[in-house]
Amino acid sequence: MVEPATAIQAAAPAVAQLKDELDIVIPTIRNLDFLEMWRPFFQPYHLIIVQDGDPSKTIKVPDGFDYELYNRNDINRILGPKASCISFKDSACRCFGYMVSKKKYIFTIDDDCFVAKDPSGKAINALEQHIKNLLSPSTPFFFNTLYDPYREGVDFVRGYPFSLREGVQTAVSHGLWLNIPDYDAPTQLVKPLERNTRFVDAVMTIPKGTLFPMCGMNLAFNRELIGPAMYFGLMGDGQPIGRYDDMWAGWCTKCATVQKCYIELAKQVKEKLSKVDPYFDKLAEAMVTWIEAWDELNPTGAAQPNGKAK
Repeated sequence: MVEPATAIQAAAPAVAQLKDELDIVIPTIRNLDFLEMWRPFFQPYHLIIVQDGDPSKTIKVPDGFDYELYNRNDINRILGPKASCISFKDSACRCFGYMVSKKKYIFTIDDDCFVAKDPSGKAINALEQHIKNLLSPSTPFFFNTLYDPYREGVDFVRGYPFSLREGVQTAVSHGLWLNIPDYDAPTQLVKPLERNTRFVDAVMTIPKGTLFPMCGMNLAFNRELIGPAMYFGLMGDGQPIGRYDDMWAGWCTKCATVQKCYIELAKQVKEKLSKVDPYFDKLAEAMVTWIEAWDELNPTGAAQPNGKAK
């Protein structure tokens, strides 16, 4: 169950729906019945559905949604040889949706996420919170002890430098969730019955230079700022490593530039990690291929420098 976006950015006082500026990207292997629960929040938006697995399988989408659906055959047709950079049989295939979108913002969610309720029983519009986060500044250089200084009824505390109060543009809004925690396999094995029931209504900025384990199941970002860096790596079929696709993207989004920086990251991966496992040679090549494919499909939409992922 998805909670409000609580980990990466501050809330703006007014909510813009961004109907014409935001795409919702959903990776799936099944019929999208879960959309019925999200209909009140998602129906105004365009959906990009990336079908994983068998491309001959028919995926059913509830009536009334505006969407486009891509399967593996479509990915191969559109990208040609460069389709090798898109993971197969893994939710990392969703980043193809980031590539083909032409909107400023992306919200991505897994097809097994359900609408949570706040303590009063009201359904939580997680997308609305993400939009608030993306439209208000981040404060990565100095921590405000009341967390979100831009939220209604809150301000900067005594001692917070006036020169930093304007903040910087927000690149990523990271949501949390209720019910099953996003644990690694060993932790899940020792805590199989643990569930998260603690509702958190707080927003905070991840400091500059601090890495974090990003999760792609409830996530929004400014595609114009950091789209090319939101590559979920090579996972799934034929790959020796899995389940860190979104975390890989999270580490990479802490860069200060996008395409050129990502190519430099690929060089560093090849030079420093290939000795750990040959997989990283393949990953480095895929990172370069990803940028090449991104630029081919987005020739006039190159990401701007100085985007900061918070």
